[in-house]
Amino acid sequence: MSNTEGSNETVNLISKEGDSHPVPVSIAKLSKLVETTIDDDESDEEVHEIPLPNVKGSVLAKVIEFCTHYKTVEVMNEIQAPLKSNKIEEIVQKWYADFVKVEQVLLFELVTAANFMDIKPLLDVTVLAVAIMIKGKSADDIRAIFNISNNITPEEEARFREEHKWLNEGNS
Repeated sequence: MSNTEGSNETVNLISKEGDSHPVPVSIAKLSKLVETTIDDDESDEEVHEIPLPNVKGSVLAKVIEFCTHYKTVEVMNEIQAPLKSNKIEEIVQKWYADFVKVEQVLLFELVTAANFMDIKPLLDVTVLAVAIMIKGKSADDIRAIFNISNNITPEEEARFREEHKWLNEGNS
């Protein structure tokens, strides 16, 4: 196994569409999936290619932008629980807060990509943005955000609420 961390080696991340995105290995290894793949491949290939069939090219470009900033400019502040604020700008640095101010569809695609590629800081900040987005919303609002159909009849919902009154105790 070669030590690629300090070298100028690159890895080609291949998007769902088959587009190649060359990235320095030291940056790409923020992804545990990439790190494991590179470390498991003991050949002396100059350039690795890693297919990412679950990640669209436009999303992969944003993932690379995040990883590059994280590794070369500033590490994101650790997100503390419970959250000290409902404003993302008060939890992480401005760049990271601005990074997740994107269309809802792209935000959800970033969550999925971060999870698939196992990039903890990206997953943390995108999930934080989703949590802030849904905080204080009604069940109907949350179903709309996540495009979840409500197949529970009003009678079933009333029965459930009656049987599980203790869930709402103290929330009045």
